[in-house]
Amino acid sequence: MLFNMKLLAVCLGSFSVHRGAIGAMKDIERYLQAGTRENTRRSYRSAVDHFEVTWGGFLPATSDSIVRYLVDYADSLSTSTLKLRLAALAQWHVSQGFPDPTKTPVVRQVLKGIRTLHPVQTKQAAPLQLQHLEIATHWLEREAERAKQSNDYATLLRSRRDAAILLIGFWRGFRSDELCRLQVEHIQAENGVGMRLFLPQSKGDRENLGTTHYVPALKSLCPVRAYLEWISVAGLVRGAVFCRLDRWGHLSDEGLHPGSLISLLRNILQRAGIPAEMYTSHSLRRGFATWATANGWDLKALMSYVGWKDIKSAMRYIDPAISFGGLAAKSVLQSPSGVQQISKPD
Repeated sequence: MLFNMKLLAVCLGSFSVHRGAIGAMKDIERYLQAGTRENTRRSYRSAVDHFEVTWGGFLPATSDSIVRYLVDYADSLSTSTLKLRLAALAQWHVSQGFPDPTKTPVVRQVLKGIRTLHPVQTKQAAPLQLQHLEIATHWLEREAERAKQSNDYATLLRSRRDAAILLIGFWRGFRSDELCRLQVEHIQAENGVGMRLFLPQSKGDRENLGTTHYVPALKSLCPVRAYLEWISVAGLVRGAVFCRLDRWGHLSDEGLHPGSLISLLRNILQRAGIPAEMYTSHSLRRGFATWATANGWDLKALMSYVGWKDIKSAMRYIDPAISFGGLAAKSVLQSPSGVQQISKPD
């Protein structure tokens, strides 16, 4: 009987240790997942699936199979896409404890040859012009006023939300995923003064320390006023700032998906009578960068305000202001009057 009791104690102890080990492994997996952005994980999973399922490759791979994979898609995929696929495959091999086949000299040489034989001009989103922002914002304001008079709550909600998306996205130069991840409890706003927006994570915040952004109140096209009007009419006190909204005016608890912002932005502009095919969600960020450059912001101040860490990233968003000594028929960087300039950060 005593022996059985001791055996039971040992078994129970082993079971507890086993359960503890499983719990620890789950915690480790949770923190590993949190250490990588969801967009990155999704892109890497898709890249690995493409190599294995679509192309029929085997993992772990060899440098020879990586080279054949690159050659097979050299004329159909962009160099940037191929580089993303290589990064995903490299991450898979390293995480599984295998040698990385993507770093061999032959792989690098083949990728260089693909860039040489298949040059592609980088596609960029058109910057949202300030006059278009002004037209769309004024149209949304008139739509909201008509909705209030006719007690059309759904249209009022949509107008206020869309105006806040446009103005915060433009004046803060936010990426689409940053706009969609804004939380009411992380924002402090005072009408006529300004607003602070805290993002626990962002693409440029590699250490995940969180970033606080500031934007002042403006005399017109004011993002602070648009935000306060939106959360007031929607009754938001916490959760996602920009929620999904159905045709009957029902708000979802979930925030907008970043992939939906392109169609949403184009829909807003088209409702205001603005040709929108050339615009994407990056147009807000690039539009602000273009406006700031035209209004005298130096590159260092612009990078600090928007959050770019290197000049190469910043230059992709900026249309340079080049002087032709008055010979140009029309300036491509113009700022309509009536909009207060944002002070450059110190």
